[in-house]
Amino acid sequence: MEQEYHQLKSNDRINDNVPPSAHIIGHDSWQQVGLMLVTSLNCGYILSFSNLMLVPLGWTWGIICLLILGFYTAYANWLLAAFHFVNGQRFIRYRDLMGYCYGRKMYYITWFFQFMVIILGNMGFILFGGEALKEVNSILSDHPFRLQYFIVITGMAFFMFAFFVPTMSAMRTWIGVSTIITFSYTVILLAFMIKEGKTNSEKDYEIPGSKVGKVFNGLGAISAIVACNTTGLLLEIQSTLREPAVKNMRKAIYLQYSAGLIFYYGVSVVGYWAYGSAVSEYLPKEIQGPKWIKILINLAVFLQTIVSQHMYVTPIHEALDTNFLKLEESIHSKENVKRRFFLRFAFFTGNTFVAAALPFIANFVNLFGSLALIPVTFVFPSLIFLKVKGKTARLEKNVWHCFNVVLFSLLAIVTTISAIRLIVNNVRQYNFFADS
Repeated sequence: MEQEYHQLKSNDRINDNVPPSAHIIGHDSWQQVGLMLVTSLNCGYILSFSNLMLVPLGWTWGIICLLILGFYTAYANWLLAAFHFVNGQRFIRYRDLMGYCYGRKMYYITWFFQFMVIILGNMGFILFGGEALKEVNSILSDHPFRLQYFIVITGMAFFMFAFFVPTMSAMRTWIGVSTIITFSYTVILLAFMIKEGKTNSEKDYEIPGSKVGKVFNGLGAISAIVACNTTGLLLEIQSTLREPAVKNMRKAIYLQYSAGLIFYYGVSVVGYWAYGSAVSEYLPKEIQGPKWIKILINLAVFLQTIVSQHMYVTPIHEALDTNFLKLEESIHSKENVKRRFFLRFAFFTGNTFVAAALPFIANFVNLFGSLALIPVTFVFPSLIFLKVKGKTARLEKNVWHCFNVVLFSLLAIVTTISAIRLIVNNVRQYNFFADS
């Protein structure tokens, strides 16, 4: 059945006490949202997790941190899902809920944290897609083009997808395609890594660096584990779910932290097992198989990245569309199509230019991930609990959430220091429009 993408009328039951939005509210099934989370979190970024998460921590601390932080992020998202409704009001944006609970300043702090992570994360996606295409070009040619050409191609692909698939709900068909691509290249990659790991007798698992370096690198790895497990956009994603939204969101979370987690943790662990501390920042570079396998995996990564990045960046599209489109008209009306074209074009042109000029932007993604994603994921849900239920909750629950606020605030500080240290140490290696 063809979906009609239009703003729901104010007298629809599901939109009572909901702020206006140019995107659909309360339409999708939990299966659709669950698969979207699984495929989006199993994006191309997982091909760097062996290097980012396990090399700095080693086997023992690596597995411990994977399990503990995986559980904690699942719990934090499960908790936050309950606050989609507060006092009869449905909150479709995280910043609105924080503003409702703690005032205008927290609204803007949450807005800044979320949008900086989204924008920098999108630049990271553009870089990742460009690097996948360049890897294909390098396999096929002895004289590959510069990275910037492939970054521009990736930015254009992202723009076209965002224009023709304007909302999160509109991803329905594409989620199925993304699921097939994701699990196909993941299974192929796992098979080759297991085969090569069995014959690799030179691998070692020694944690590199000095004592101080190991500590800071370990903190950076913790930040990466948090980033691989969460989006920081739960309420925005939950807004697309049909009633009962809380129950359905939790079902989607269960799917993410079962089927989804098995794959991105599996790739990370097997990659580290197969190649040891020398594992590349991009796993397909390690594969010694035939050229066509490398080409297939890299093209699959590129195509899957187009779909998966859309979930992360849609909250910015929603904010722009709500402010600049005509809400009384269909999102597909002639005027709104024209406006949406210019909004998407301006956004992706800016992001693509910055990604091409600053291919080292990934280090800054780590910085804002530490500074913003940890508080948004762990600190803010406990703050909301203390504000909404603190007066009626049992003492031990309030103590638990106060403990979470303090613990993860400290973790955000130390991981941010670690990210800043990484930038300072690498600043001499940064070159504008570098071909790397």
